[in-house]
Amino acid sequence: MEDFGQLLESFEQKTAAEGELLKGTVLKISGDDVVIDIGLKSEGVVPRREFLAPDGSLRVHPGDQVDVIVERDDEGGGLRLSHERAVRLRLWDELEKAYRENTIIHGHIVERVKGGLACDIGGLQAFLPGSQLELRPVHNLDPYLGQEVPVRVIKLNKKRGNIVVSRKAVLEQEQSALREGTLEHLQEGQIVTGIVKNVTEYGVFVDIGGIDGLLHVTDLSWGRVAHPKDMVSPGDEITVKVLKFDREKQRVALGFKQLLPDPWLDAADRYPIGAHVKGKVVSLTDYGCFVELEAGIEGLIHVSELSWSKRMKHPSKLVQLEQEIEAVVLDVTPKDRRISLSLRQAQANPWEQLHERYAPGTMVEGRVRNLTDFGAFIEIEDGIDGLVHISDFSWTKRIKHPSEVLKKGDKVQAKVLSIDSENRRLSLGIRQLEPDAWEAFFERHQLGDVLTGRVARLVSFGAFVEIEGGIEGLCHSSEIHAEITGGHGLEVGHQYDFKIIKLNPADKKIGLSLHALLDGDAGDVASYTPARATSTIEEMVSFKRGGENGDSAAQS
Repeated sequence: MEDFGQLLESFEQKTAAEGELLKGTVLKISGDDVVIDIGLKSEGVVPRREFLAPDGSLRVHPGDQVDVIVERDDEGGGLRLSHERAVRLRLWDELEKAYRENTIIHGHIVERVKGGLACDIGGLQAFLPGSQLELRPVHNLDPYLGQEVPVRVIKLNKKRGNIVVSRKAVLEQEQSALREGTLEHLQEGQIVTGIVKNVTEYGVFVDIGGIDGLLHVTDLSWGRVAHPKDMVSPGDEITVKVLKFDREKQRVALGFKQLLPDPWLDAADRYPIGAHVKGKVVSLTDYGCFVELEAGIEGLIHVSELSWSKRMKHPSKLVQLEQEIEAVVLDVTPKDRRISLSLRQAQANPWEQLHERYAPGTMVEGRVRNLTDFGAFIEIEDGIDGLVHISDFSWTKRIKHPSEVLKKGDKVQAKVLSIDSENRRLSLGIRQLEPDAWEAFFERHQLGDVLTGRVARLVSFGAFVEIEGGIEGLCHSSEIHAEITGGHGLEVGHQYDFKIIKLNPADKKIGLSLHALLDGDAGDVASYTPARATSTIEEMVSFKRGGENGDSAAQS
């Protein structure tokens, strides 16, 4: 009786309270239930669905040990158990421990939620905020779906079932440990390998072991780089050289081009003066264009070296970006990293052969390109302009400005007068297309001839008279006779007969007189000089046609 009492007491102690966490052994799978031996007077039953994997397969087999919680004691002595509750309870314990001890756990990212991602941790769903995913802000969370990631619990509320985790905290710890090791051994001049973290217009940030170094755009290549993204992308592995290292501020300057030889070191040997080179136009400025001969070597073609003849306000009128051109090396200064080039010297100089095509006396036709106070520029072929000086417009007409005769765009004929190839100057004349009216006049007339002329204009010392085909002579005030003029002076526009008393073909001077008409005959004219005009006739300032102002010349 004593032994029976002890056995009964022991059996009664082997009962379980509801909610108690126990370990059991799977005995068998029976229909929708899994029978579990938990070492008590009766076996327990767990619904089969609690052991199903996502693909529908059963995750346990007879003999496996599992955690369960007693939910209730069914009538008939059977116990209803829960494996899911046991797992959650034990997992909460583990999460609380991880939270207290700041240890790393792993979670599986299952879906996107507002503000971040849902992370499955052993069956419990935790919230992983987007700001806690990476060291830098992440704008696209989709690539992280389905990934297994290490995290830390940063907030826990068992009563509400809230779990907040951070992957950033794990990465910061890893980066900190990596940084410590990197800083300990990093030094200037060292060659290191890193991962491109970010690309900006001014440079590239490279992770070289827990610390980010800046690879400036100017240190990416010896050549011109429009944007760093043309050379590298985030995630690329790249080998660089440590240029500068500030240990106190933990700032690192990196270089990529420094791993390659400087192309300027032997530029003078590879690009000797006078050599013909080919390159690509990479930049246009007001003063010229830059041509890339190779990566890191650019030469300047000054606007004055673009063309032998064309006058351009901007190089874009002749060359375009990305255009392949041939040029001649004018000068190389490796110390200043400069090469001067010439585009025009790679081509024949049209001015050197101009004499062959347009010998003096050749008649040409061209378009009026520009008008100035002193003449008109006539383009006779592409880029070749000749100047018609204002004095070469007419033998006889008084022209104050070329616009009185021509306008821009007019087609005109002219005669080549002279060519200065060295200074690239071409002189043209329009009046030379016709015989010299002055020469013809002096050939036809002599002293004593009487001509009818029209008073063109009056001046203080006399009157200029148009006597033939625009040719003018001067009738000095001392040679004006009142009887002929009707008692008053000469009037502009009126016609009178005049006698020629002076002819000077060399200076194109013609002296006229009214007095001489009343004195002697033609045979005495050669020796005739009125008393009152003795000094004034000789002092008359001659006027010369062909662009000079006769009035002002005479006055002076």
